[in-house]
Amino acid sequence: MSTEISLAAELRLETIDAFDRYVASTETQLEPRFRGDHFLWPDESPQLKEQLLHGSIVVKPSQGNGIVAIKGGLIEDWMGVAFIPNADLKSVLSTVQDYNHHGEVYKPDISDAKILSRVGNDFLVYMRLVKAKFFLSDVLNSEHEIRFIPLDATRVYSHSRSKRIAEVSEPGKTNEHELPVGQDRGLLWRMYGYWFFEEKDGGVYVACQSITLTRDIPFVMAKLLSPIIHELPAEQVRSALEKTRKAVVSAVDGKP
Repeated sequence: MSTEISLAAELRLETIDAFDRYVASTETQLEPRFRGDHFLWPDESPQLKEQLLHGSIVVKPSQGNGIVAIKGGLIEDWMGVAFIPNADLKSVLSTVQDYNHHGEVYKPDISDAKILSRVGNDFLVYMRLVKAKFFLSDVLNSEHEIRFIPLDATRVYSHSRSKRIAEVSEPGKTNEHELPVGQDRGLLWRMYGYWFFEEKDGGVYVACQSITLTRDIPFVMAKLLSPIIHELPAEQVRSALEKTRKAVVSAVDGKP
């Protein structure tokens, strides 16, 4: 029996509805930040801002332990923030919006990416995502709708919503093919992100909130699936912030 069959899961309508309700509630909570009020949550903690200015990257669950159980699935909700010294908003956005090179900047989490279309600040982007932890890995072809909204000369936020995610079977082999959407191992069914960029204090703060949907974990599969479902989302938030900062600093310094 193949791994795909033995770990098969199905994305049900009730799971999608529960996820959509969670996202709607989250976006209602984020509305003040979208308007510019309390734009960066580190502003509320001088101690945290001091840590960021000294190079720390802070990642924490948005609520509880970062895991919300819903019928037929799990929502992972994590937030993180980093400070990029000696950068300006333009240079950060230039790096972040250079999706055609995300396969280089964000590897191994993204192995390939390209802009499918762009209209102003609205992007449709293809990404090949790689989720790997210990002995389990997952490769997915995905499409994301991403919109950037400028508030003023120093602040911009964006929201990203996965439009399509398909697990790839036998990636890199001659018989590579996509599994039916929503009928796979369920290691990533939805991927939403909210990013906040603000230029101040001699650099740019980059904050993000990542909300993903996966299958739930049957007891008999807990040992196998728990690391990639429970641990990886927080690690990938940290990795995205680290790689963004590294790419911007390299560009500012004029390095290849």
